[in-house]
Amino acid sequence: MASRLFGILSAFVAITVHFSFSIISAVADDEGNKRPNILFIPVDDLNNWIGYFSKNTPKGNAQSMTPNLDRLSAMGLSFTNAHASATICNPSRAAVWSGVRAETSGCYDNKDHPWTSFIKEGLGLNAHFKENGYMTFARGKTYHSSQQGKEKPLTCYVDEWDEYPKIKQGDVIKYITDRVGFTEPLLYDIQDDDDPDWHTVDYCHDKLMETTDDRDGKPFFLACGIVKPHMPWAVPQKYYDLYPASEVELPPYPTTNDVKDWEEAIWEDLADVPEYAINKMSNPDKEFTEVIELGVWESSIQSYLATIAYMDMNIGRLLDAFEKSPERDNTIVVLWSDHGYHLGEKGHHKKQTLWEEASDVPFIWIVPGVTTPGTICDRPVDLQSIYPTLSKLAGLDVPDHVDGDDIRPLLEDPSAEWDGVAKVTVRYKNHAIVDQRYRYIRYVDGSEELYDHDNDPNEFTNLANWRDYRDVKRRLATHLPQVDMPAWHDGEMNLNVTISCNDEDVTVKKCPG
Repeated sequence: MASRLFGILSAFVAITVHFSFSIISAVADDEGNKRPNILFIPVDDLNNWIGYFSKNTPKGNAQSMTPNLDRLSAMGLSFTNAHASATICNPSRAAVWSGVRAETSGCYDNKDHPWTSFIKEGLGLNAHFKENGYMTFARGKTYHSSQQGKEKPLTCYVDEWDEYPKIKQGDVIKYITDRVGFTEPLLYDIQDDDDPDWHTVDYCHDKLMETTDDRDGKPFFLACGIVKPHMPWAVPQKYYDLYPASEVELPPYPTTNDVKDWEEAIWEDLADVPEYAINKMSNPDKEFTEVIELGVWESSIQSYLATIAYMDMNIGRLLDAFEKSPERDNTIVVLWSDHGYHLGEKGHHKKQTLWEEASDVPFIWIVPGVTTPGTICDRPVDLQSIYPTLSKLAGLDVPDHVDGDDIRPLLEDPSAEWDGVAKVTVRYKNHAIVDQRYRYIRYVDGSEELYDHDNDPNEFTNLANWRDYRDVKRRLATHLPQVDMPAWHDGEMNLNVTISCNDEDVTVKKCPG
């Protein structure tokens, strides 16, 4: 009897010790330091038209008013030479979350196939943190088209999240198309809380107000996915009133050869650009021609600026919650945009190019005890740095599949020596390499572009065929990917994949493409 009782007590002690060790591992790293919480803020289609760019670089847009992003920037470190690793929503977000670049996964586009066709379950940043004891929460747009959260299993792996409720929105939103604010006027009376972003921030506010006890002692990973300024550019009228269309300034344009107007200037700018880039990247005969013919260039810029202002308001609401959070002093904040945006530069509207406007993004970090408030870093980095850097800051190992630089040295000292570059991809075998001074582009047909940002920040003069720059091209070309995963097409590869969603198995036939 005594031996049996001893055995039971021994088993109880073993279970208790194991359970206690599991809790300790979740809240502390190997050295006993308390693990930081993560507030992760993906923003959609936000280019560099925000305050800290225009104040610290020749880039940005001085018209744009972003007091809350400026407030966030003043709280931490902001990068002025950070780039998306892909300038299309689906591949950019898939790459950031998985740590796998587009040229490795083969996820190049938004069309036809969700990112889960290319990235297997368990590789995600949130999955990594959950596996290591974090509670994982999200709302809004994290991955491409993931606004429905766990109710749309093809856009997220539901078991990687503890909570991911779908978005809420006002009834008026369902009547608004992407043409509104772009080529069509705003004819709807929209309120702040009609847009889904308002409710996403509400949810994140409530999660930030929770204590560690509410999470059984576990740290949190909270993703607040902000959709604006993605189309439709439809927000309450008060944000348009900040930017009268008659006062809107057009982007800068070349002034050589007596260029008289913007249409002529665009073709002047494209004169030294490869034909492939004109046809596959710029497409000036598409949206840009429509904008010019309809006479809505100024009003479309007004709408984009207004939508940025709406987004900034919601960032302010989120920061208010963060500053009141009981976990503020132990929370890392990372804000990033999935790519930039053209508003007519190089005859292009929207994204999906390898030029500065499409790849250059806001990238802001607050890391308690590491970053210095109000600092600026101009070293070249790309968003693939997020996964390894966050992992190491949290005391976690970096998984073998992750491809990206640990940028902690720059977070500690923004002027530190740095030989890294940013790598950008648009579809199959089209790449850009950005260093401290140059942008080098090589397309799938072998054609090239090279821009000197020190002397040509607007990328008006392609130096790729200038003899004096052959060594620069050769050096930058060494950073091009060694392997480019082919872009599969329907019929070449079919997979039957079963995904578990809310205790129900959903079998989908997917073709990576």
